[in-house]
Amino acid sequence: MDRVNQIWNHPLYQNELNKLQLLETDREFCRHTPEHFLDVARLAYIRALEENAPVSKELIYCTALLHDIGRARQYEDGTPHDEAGAAIAGQILNELGFSMEEMEAILAAIRGHRAQTDPTVLGKLLYTADKSSRNCFSCKAEPECYWSPAKKNMTIQY
Repeated sequence: MDRVNQIWNHPLYQNELNKLQLLETDREFCRHTPEHFLDVARLAYIRALEENAPVSKELIYCTALLHDIGRARQYEDGTPHDEAGAAIAGQILNELGFSMEEMEAILAAIRGHRAQTDPTVLGKLLYTADKSSRNCFSCKAEPECYWSPAKKNMTIQY
């Protein structure tokens, strides 16, 4: 998982993550933290194992680590975070020497994670894990949350 740690330690990643953490300091609802990124990675990997999905653990973790990295830009200038995240991730992945095939898979999953528009195995894993990672059933802000009741996780699930 060397490349996962290379992403984590990349200066652009750390800069965007630090901005995001500052911008969400007072956020009442779900924050986009390293814990969220790792929850998404772990849930996606569990599902991949259960479904015998043809995607590597490393690719899942790389994608999950990057999927919400565009949030700070969304707060700053209104760019949807999936678009901003794909741009940031593309730069990071390119600088770290990811193959074109790996980059295309990761970027498509990031672009499609809000509405499951990426029909690939990786895209479906990311979308499902991202949505199921939220513990709405124990959230104090749940009554004020903008998520529809159908989208909220009101029971323990993985």
